[in-house]
Amino acid sequence: MPSFERESQRIVIAGASSLLGAELKSLLEESRFAGWDLRLVDEEVAAGTLTEAGGEPAVIQPVEEGSFDGARLIFFAGSEDFTLANFEMAQRSGAVIIDLSGLSINFANTFVWYPGVENFRRQSFPEKPHLTAVPSAPAEGIVRLSLALQGLGLQSLSATVLQSVSATGKSGIEELETQTTQLLTFQNPGKERFDVQVAFNSLDRFGPARQADSHAARKTLRNDISGCLRGGGVLPSVDLVHVPVFYGVTFSACARLDDGADKERIAEACQQAGFAILDEWGIGPNNLSAAGETVVQLSKPHPDLLQPGSWWFWGAADNIRLPAWNAVKLAEKLAP
Repeated sequence: MPSFERESQRIVIAGASSLLGAELKSLLEESRFAGWDLRLVDEEVAAGTLTEAGGEPAVIQPVEEGSFDGARLIFFAGSEDFTLANFEMAQRSGAVIIDLSGLSINFANTFVWYPGVENFRRQSFPEKPHLTAVPSAPAEGIVRLSLALQGLGLQSLSATVLQSVSATGKSGIEELETQTTQLLTFQNPGKERFDVQVAFNSLDRFGPARQADSHAARKTLRNDISGCLRGGGVLPSVDLVHVPVFYGVTFSACARLDDGADKERIAEACQQAGFAILDEWGIGPNNLSAAGETVVQLSKPHPDLLQPGSWWFWGAADNIRLPAWNAVKLAEKLAP
């Protein structure tokens, strides 16, 4: 493996045409990496897409031999399949990899990072990690909750994630928009992406001929959570539901705690774990309140009156901005 190019100022965004890739590019250009050489690559179908980088016109290129050469940092922001197809080549370059696709989060040599993880896990930041991963927004929220409640006698945790269509990419957003318009004008909705009506509908899976894989999304979410909690923390039971919303992600969680826990102690523990606790008498966390935010929002818990010791939580996050922001903050640690 080539030696790490410590003085290189080249960054490669692999999966640059994705919503996450575009957000990464925007945040990098607003960070101290502004002025660095940004190389944008993606799958063949996205190659040739005209965009801009550093205020100049740029074209997204296909991944070819040498695409990662000379890079100091490589972000994977596309699908797991795309990451898998190009992972070995990226490793051969000697650059530090920041994986947001979910592929490597459970690899034994992957350092999983999100803000505050060093305190949670009581571990120091590795000196020279070559493989790092950032979890998705819903995974981070559920992991933070599991770790926050450990000191309150957490016995079990279950969560349901309400995923918006932006998790399936630009084509998912376009299909929801098209279906909504068609249904409001009494037309049969097109179903090319999901093979089912997603507008005005909640689903636990898409149709059999879908292009977006709901089962794979559920598996990736669970892998993200298990990778973050590797070596400590209560593993939750997690399910995923697709809702007719364009952006953001929300989740409902139920935790079984020791009898001595009360609302204020629980809320304080969650705030110390990095959540933004919203006023319980106002409007709680939602897709709009979380838009553009770089923390997971959480409402104060409320007890389950039928099951003493069980507490309910409601949270929200920006599913695009949050992991992209975390990835840039991680990059700043990796390339000081």
